[in-house]
Amino acid sequence: MPFNGKVRDAAPSAPAQAAPAQAGPAFPTTRMRRNRRTDWSRRLTQENVLTPADFIWPIFVREGDNLQEPVEAMPGVVRYSCDTVADAVGEAKDLGIPVVAIFPFIEPDLKDARGSISIQEDNLVCRAIQAIKAAHPGIGVQCDVALDPFTSHGHDGVLDENGEIINDDTVDVLCQQALIQAQAGCDVISPSDMMDGRIGAVRHALDTHDFGHVQILAYSAKYASAFYGPFREAVGSASTLGTASKATYQMNPANTDEALREVALDIAEGADMVMVKPGMPYLDVIRRVKDRFGMPTYGYQVSGEYSMIQAGALNGWIDGEKCMMESLMAFKRAGADGVLSYFSVEAAKVLKRG
Repeated sequence: MPFNGKVRDAAPSAPAQAAPAQAGPAFPTTRMRRNRRTDWSRRLTQENVLTPADFIWPIFVREGDNLQEPVEAMPGVVRYSCDTVADAVGEAKDLGIPVVAIFPFIEPDLKDARGSISIQEDNLVCRAIQAIKAAHPGIGVQCDVALDPFTSHGHDGVLDENGEIINDDTVDVLCQQALIQAQAGCDVISPSDMMDGRIGAVRHALDTHDFGHVQILAYSAKYASAFYGPFREAVGSASTLGTASKATYQMNPANTDEALREVALDIAEGADMVMVKPGMPYLDVIRRVKDRFGMPTYGYQVSGEYSMIQAGALNGWIDGEKCMMESLMAFKRAGADGVLSYFSVEAAKVLKRG
């Protein structure tokens, strides 16, 4: 229509609208729960992964035939005779566990003050190594180099007339023990005694006797811990050690800087891998060791840790399977490359189940 010079009345104005609410603390733009909302998203954003390849399974052996003898203080753990241990290791191998660690229960009448049976070529440990390697050559076998299962006093070393550990004499025996284990087919030697200089001495002994291929996983930061009690029952050293202390050679639980010094010495002396023991009470030490050295680093979930979880589960106080898996993941979160755990087989079954 042509303009006629008149202005139309303006349309009625709309009611005033309230201003949109401003974002504030109650309305975050970053919502951490979004990544947790679905199972697939939780798996996608998971920072650490646990697999059977992360486990070293400690197993106990003893003399006898056709034995699987329960360890009372460690529910679910048994001592195997040499004729049954290979079948148990076979199950671990089939689950994807790469290494087993052998610990012996020695009859009291075979023990003496120097742990002499530890350096006999046909001893229990050597026969167990041979049985495992004959049946399962593809699995790794690790052995402790230490005297406490073999000595009549339960200590990790040779004593003088005053009951003091003689460091260098002990190291000499440990080198002999390492050599017979390597000769029997052991793949990984693990000195757990905490004597000064033993890593360098064992490395030299192995190298000069054509065992340069044998690895050393050093118990580099092993603490004088109260968490070892069930293990000492399992290897039969609880009654021989009694109330005696190992504080003159194992570390003070209050120290972490000292752990870094111990690890540095073991690396300099030829350790291929290092370990912190116990595990969960010392996750801070594992983290410091991994951050400082970047070495293959392992934690030992020791017998006391295992038995506490088992006891809680058997009493119905906790969900045993969930606590088992959570505890093992804690090692990976702390920086460990792997875990020695008596839960290894059961945890591997859970992982396989998915």
